[in-house]
Amino acid sequence: MVELTRVYHVSAAHRLASPALSDEANAALYGTCTRPHGHNYYVEVTVAGRPDPVTGMAVDLAALDAAVDRAVTSRVDHQTLEAVPELAGVITTGESLARAFWRLLAPEVPAGALRRVSVVETAKNRFEYEGGAR
Repeated sequence: MVELTRVYHVSAAHRLASPALSDEANAALYGTCTRPHGHNYYVEVTVAGRPDPVTGMAVDLAALDAAVDRAVTSRVDHQTLEAVPELAGVITTGESLARAFWRLLAPEVPAGALRRVSVVETAKNRFEYEGGAR
């Protein structure tokens, strides 16, 4: 089995706020991130497969690119994340985005191939999700 990680870029705006909290509590928890702002996110998608004996490839990159575009990038690139229907109810932290992108992408790739979805929000913040409890 070979793993491949492919990196995708999206730019999107968001603001951090929990509907379960008051404006004051959100401001205390999330600070300036309660204001609308944006990021140039990198979404790293790791899939696994067995190398084909004829082509030597474990993953069809064109098929993976198309799946990621259908499931994630075409939906969120240059959007306000809270307005994306597929993210309804998601507090758009990096942790939650990694889980949400997994949920969107898993049905688009061969069963069992998806290993990890990482969301790189800033040079200091990387969030990784490997499936399991959502």
